[in-house]
Amino acid sequence: MANFILIGICIIAGILFRKSKTLPKDAHKGINAWIIYVALPAVSFKYLPQITWTNELLFPAFAPVCVWLLGWVFITLYTRFSKISRATSGGLKLVSSLSNTSFIGFPLIIAYFSEKELAIAIICDQVTFTLLSTIGIVVAIRSAQKQTLSPKLVIKKVLTFPPLIGCILALTLPKFINLSSLDVLFDKLAGTVGPLALFSIGLQLKFGGWFSEIKHISAALCYKLILAPLAVSLIALLLGMAGVITKITIFEMAMPTLLTAAVVADQYNLNPKVSNLVVGIGILLSFITTAIWWLVLNYSGLI
Repeated sequence: MANFILIGICIIAGILFRKSKTLPKDAHKGINAWIIYVALPAVSFKYLPQITWTNELLFPAFAPVCVWLLGWVFITLYTRFSKISRATSGGLKLVSSLSNTSFIGFPLIIAYFSEKELAIAIICDQVTFTLLSTIGIVVAIRSAQKQTLSPKLVIKKVLTFPPLIGCILALTLPKFINLSSLDVLFDKLAGTVGPLALFSIGLQLKFGGWFSEIKHISAALCYKLILAPLAVSLIALLLGMAGVITKITIFEMAMPTLLTAAVVADQYNLNPKVSNLVVGIGILLSFITTAIWWLVLNYSGLI
């Protein structure tokens, strides 16, 4: 319950600060810089060194990739029929195909399942995070640029993305250096991601004129909250998979949009208004849709 209250407080605080004009107009950009350059790398150092890989954990590692690929196809087809701008298309790809597997996903897994299942959720989260740090940034760059990008520029942008650097260092440094003394530090820094990302979204969230964007918002949320977990469920059924790992994986894919996806969309000016509306409305709707998915996973007898 505390996590649900925190979500509401952070978003509402952002909205109130924006309306009162207490903070500068572009205050969210400074907050986003902290998230990308400091907090997200700390998330990698907090979780990645703790994971022990087994064959059973391939499914939670595969599911986010599947959701990303299907989401890319879904929005590409939607773009062709709707004739939307390149920037809007790029923003929709980011907010439709990446799940909020940590800040929303972790507390919901504890609430609906148990804390011991977080190990499975962490795998989904880190793969999702890696997708954003690599191919997600490529999509953002290509969508924000009108000219053809050189491979050299794309590689430079991707390899200098701080969260990806954090991932690489978190996977390699612990093999040579004992970083356990810094665990408390990483935990504190990582803990700022959720509240600050939600506060940043609140600063930018404007429901005025949302009806004019309802078509784009509906398409993104239809895929993210319904079609994505449905696709992963069908794959699990075709592969004959069942059990708690499968359930947690599907449940994680039913989460709303990854908060940082909206941060990146804003950073590259990929129609941040639509991106933030998808995130804000998606969080509210997800409390209903995830409850339905929990019922399906536990009482349908299919998984």
